[in-house]
Amino acid sequence: MRIIQHQLAIGTRHATPYYVIRGSIPGDTLVITAGIHGNERASILAAYRLLSNLKQGSLCLRRGTLVLVPIVNRSAYRRGIRGVPDLNRTFPRTKGQKASHSLSAAMFRLAANMKARWYIDLHEANGLSKVNRRFLGQTLIACPGSSEVPAVRRVVRRVNRSIASRRKQFSIRLSTLPGSGRHAAKHVLKAKAITVETCWSLPVVTRVRDQSRVIRNLLNEAGML
Repeated sequence: MRIIQHQLAIGTRHATPYYVIRGSIPGDTLVITAGIHGNERASILAAYRLLSNLKQGSLCLRRGTLVLVPIVNRSAYRRGIRGVPDLNRTFPRTKGQKASHSLSAAMFRLAANMKARWYIDLHEANGLSKVNRRFLGQTLIACPGSSEVPAVRRVVRRVNRSIASRRKQFSIRLSTLPGSGRHAAKHVLKAKAITVETCWSLPVVTRVRDQSRVIRNLLNEAGML
């Protein structure tokens, strides 16, 4: 297993590190992004926990290539804000359309150049989805009719077994969000694209744990561990 650090949007004010981890057996490429919104702390911490586990050898990538971007929107992260404009509305909406922000353009170009077959976008949201369906906290989101939906259902089922309180368990949402990284990955790159949302009202240690469990299960679904 090899881990190599690179720079996204190198030479610009948006420059941010990303990591390419290659398993010993060739396989699909899976992209994980976090920090699209700079104030979604647990997603970023979970991404760095994954990187640390890989570096220390407590987790080993067996097959394929993982592209990990722990903080996409570094300027928003430094300010502790969601980001202006909201970067998750600036990705290409259709094939042939360009991203409307230089950073989302660089992120999308990376995913395209790496021929991403999976695209996992880590986020956080308000409220518990099991308490009120209007809330997105504790959800895995995929596009309707997508081939990844069975995998999402299996992951939610497995992760929920480790969460004693039903109200804090994950739900599945099927929806589109034009302009998001997930929508662009699905509809332009034809990748299996999933958004992970933990709930802000839970303790940060719980949110990082839940994000980490979801990530590990998705890596298993992709046949990479």
